[in-house]
Amino acid sequence: MLVQGGKVAYGTTENSPVTFMGFPNDSIARKTETVGCVFPHTEAKIEDPETGKSVPLNTPGELQIRGYCVMLGYWDDPTKTSEVVTAERWYKTGDLAILDEHGYCKIIGRCKDMIIRGGENIYPAELEKFLHTHPKVEEVQVVGVKDSRMGEEICACIRVRAGQDCTEEEIKAFCKGKISHFKIPRYVVFVGQYPLTVSGKIQKYKLREQMEKHLQL
Repeated sequence: MLVQGGKVAYGTTENSPVTFMGFPNDSIARKTETVGCVFPHTEAKIEDPETGKSVPLNTPGELQIRGYCVMLGYWDDPTKTSEVVTAERWYKTGDLAILDEHGYCKIIGRCKDMIIRGGENIYPAELEKFLHTHPKVEEVQVVGVKDSRMGEEICACIRVRAGQDCTEEEIKAFCKGKISHFKIPRYVVFVGQYPLTVSGKIQKYKLREQMEKHLQL
């Protein structure tokens, strides 16, 4: 996603590269919460990543794109191409998103980061946004860790603000009554830093591994 000249745009290299863009006269809410509308002559749909079926409007799922912008394929790699481009020429972005009744798209995370706890789909970005409202939380990353009974459990990895002390009980008490009970983190771990790529991007898969080791799962 990029922001330029007061407009927000979204796309991927495989989509040449922009497929959604906002309008200059969009409301502040649309400029800050969505990536705009799909480009002309381009189609978009949202599918349940588990079932492969299209979902209703305002329902989270994997964003897929079809149109002139979709690449022919990865160079000399038909196997990799078939993983992301379907026989009907839909490109699977790997992004979790919501399309509203006006055609605006909201990106809410990555499919690979989605937590499936006891059959319930949980989106880390949603929990991270909520936990950021806690006055003692500087930064938070939510990952799924393995669990023999539920499949996965929620682990919130929190950096607290300078000079603040916080407890696991405080965080869980903050969640009660404000978010669904099954979304309340089973584990709360306070950390000093997150594993990063050389470009400074958080490596969630490494964070997940660290938490499973730390929690002895």
